[in-house]
Amino acid sequence: MARGFKDKLGEGGFGTVFKGNLRSGPCVAIKMLGKSKGNGQDFINEVATIGRIHHLNVVQLIGFCVEGSNRALVYEFMSNGSLDKFIFSKEGSINISYGQIFEISVGIARGIAYLHHGCEMKILHFDIKPHNILLDENFTPKVSDFGLAKLYPVENSIVTMTAARGTIGYMAPELFYKNIGGVSYKADVYSFGMLLMEMAGKRKNLNAQAEHSSQLYFPLWIYDQFGQEGEIEIEDVTEEEKKTVKKMIIVALWCIQLKPVDRPSMNKVVEMLEGDVESLEMPPKPILYPHETVAEDQRTNLDQTMLSDDYTGSYYSVERETSSLMENIA
Repeated sequence: MARGFKDKLGEGGFGTVFKGNLRSGPCVAIKMLGKSKGNGQDFINEVATIGRIHHLNVVQLIGFCVEGSNRALVYEFMSNGSLDKFIFSKEGSINISYGQIFEISVGIARGIAYLHHGCEMKILHFDIKPHNILLDENFTPKVSDFGLAKLYPVENSIVTMTAARGTIGYMAPELFYKNIGGVSYKADVYSFGMLLMEMAGKRKNLNAQAEHSSQLYFPLWIYDQFGQEGEIEIEDVTEEEKKTVKKMIIVALWCIQLKPVDRPSMNKVVEMLEGDVESLEMPPKPILYPHETVAEDQRTNLDQTMLSDDYTGSYYSVERETSSLMENIA
């Protein structure tokens, strides 16, 4: 199928992806998994999860191969690759319009909503980020890479986690702080909000190379811009596109609220994106750490004993990692 693995499409922590052809003609993406922890648990997760679903905005698993220690997943081929190369400007990157970016964002939201609410089992992805959104020849987005996914009965609202999972910069705060709410499908909502914010700004949320320190963390900077001016300044866009970007940012700000209970469901997110920007209320300013809640809202009966050095230290170490990671990327 892979013709000697000559055509490499990409590489990541999971293994390497090659382009191949089925005997019947269509192109496929062959994901050769690296050595997996836990007796091939990532492989089992991916087959078990994606093998049972079919949706326009979720990448389709065509088949899998197991031979000794070799494991491969065969997917539909996505000719435009991953979303990150279109929203983060690099020299020679392809520019896509805000209209296209918006349509892609709605497609991603529909795909995640289906995983949460449209299957016989609730599927939590736990790794929503630009790199895991693939685009076909028509720029239809498809959620991919289910190696970290977990399946739960639909009635389960809170899930048990033995370890935090995901990618720094997109992981929900409840994966670090245990005192703000249990882990649920709202963790994916948070990750989608971070992704949506990057799509709206066409930049990474954390940019160590920002011109002004206030612009270092985009969600807080853009919230303040709304507060001061009520509008956002974007160069070379029409009034209609400006409205679209504003809508994406307001929805994203709702999705990245600190407490899971304050975030909308993905069905509601789709509804908000498809509605009028005038009907959307501005959410409270995003709070990064639980102890900020105490300072800003005296009505919150937050148990101070839970804000131990363990929680604060673990999250600050994540902050430091994020900063250094972004510096390396930049």
